[in-house]
Amino acid sequence: MGNPKAFLEIHRQEAGYRPVHDRIHDFGEVEQTLNTRERKLQASRCMDCGVPFCHWACPLGNKAPEWNDALYKGDWELAYRLLSTTNPFPEFTGRICPALCEKACVLNRYNHEPTTNREDEAAITEMAFQEGFIQPRQDIVRNGKSVAVIGAGPAGLAAANDLNLKGYTVVVFEKNEAAGGLLRYGIPNFKLNKALIDRRIRLLEAEGIEFRYGECIESVELLSKEYAAVVVATGTPTARDLNIPGRELKGVHLALELLSQQNRVLAGMEFSKAERITAKDKDVLVIGGGDTGSDCIGTAHRQGCKSVTQIEIMPRPVEGPDDPQSPWPNWPRTLKTTSSHEEGCTRRWNINTLEFLGKDGKLTGVKVQEIDWQPNPEGGRPIMVEKGKPEIIKAELVLLAMGFLKPEHPQYAKNVFVCGDAANGASLVVRALSSGLQTAVLVDNYIRSTVNQ
Repeated sequence: MGNPKAFLEIHRQEAGYRPVHDRIHDFGEVEQTLNTRERKLQASRCMDCGVPFCHWACPLGNKAPEWNDALYKGDWELAYRLLSTTNPFPEFTGRICPALCEKACVLNRYNHEPTTNREDEAAITEMAFQEGFIQPRQDIVRNGKSVAVIGAGPAGLAAANDLNLKGYTVVVFEKNEAAGGLLRYGIPNFKLNKALIDRRIRLLEAEGIEFRYGECIESVELLSKEYAAVVVATGTPTARDLNIPGRELKGVHLALELLSQQNRVLAGMEFSKAERITAKDKDVLVIGGGDTGSDCIGTAHRQGCKSVTQIEIMPRPVEGPDDPQSPWPNWPRTLKTTSSHEEGCTRRWNINTLEFLGKDGKLTGVKVQEIDWQPNPEGGRPIMVEKGKPEIIKAELVLLAMGFLKPEHPQYAKNVFVCGDAANGASLVVRALSSGLQTAVLVDNYIRSTVNQ
């Protein structure tokens, strides 16, 4: 610990975002970066706590005090080596992770100015790539066993990477035209530049992983007979729909229909006018108050929308840094305002959607009603009750961002392992990475045990 008083003398400084008037006109990353001197100062604020709750809160178990200390001392290579012992792809989490570690930071408890772990993580990784600290491993010794991974999202990539480094010949099957899963087809470019995914995939290929794109596996059972083990990392492909009157109207779409298409357009893919989903010159209604809904808001602005309204059926979260229902060091369920919200959005809570309205087959508005939640006298989930009269929100485009359904799987063979969102339901990228790493260990133990039998 280089500067034991830094947390007292130096305030938390975030890199911040590009100005709104600038960023809404393109899909470039909105987040800025600090210079090297300022980044080191931020790293110096890490107190090297006796009990590092950041380490406890991170699903990957990242050792933030160790690599923050190395960063503060200017040893960027050591900082990356320490970071990469627990996190296989810190360039991703350094940009899109909600930073569970920061909410659990002792400084967050002390003065609500936690160490900037997420930004430090991104800076360390970019410096490592820039300085050539990250090179393809040439010392991998093959063990003669092959493993198939179905799905090239975060969990699949994490499992594939770890198994490859353990010596297995890994083949990744991906139904889409490129790797990344929701990193590529769900998260907008203004949050995660897709060139970062391509850079990592090139590294994985150089280390021996084979990627087969455009291949949708129809039978896991057949694949399990061909490979020593199979990892199913297909994510949560089924979005939660809203089957109310008017759902068939033109202009009502699932959120990922918009997000994935926009990312494909930016990658050079072309769509006909009839296929194109766009918010240009439209009043947009986003149904769902989570991160996916926020991504829709930012995308709508960049497409040139007229207005954006976001509604959520649940109550408005508490404001401020503390959540009485989930106290430190747990994650606080407080009101979250994203960079997309800052770009302009009317936000409403306790709103139930009743009907999509239209004319000549095209959406013109949505009938909604304010509701309230009352305690259930029998316990369990609160009861939804009507409050006020129904109203109509004008909209030519509705985006359904209400989450995803947890997949159901058949009984697989013993050498088939399910991980990530495919196993646990929709969650964070950092949890998907952790699940992929844990599954790689299970696969390795299973294959070793069968060899020794």
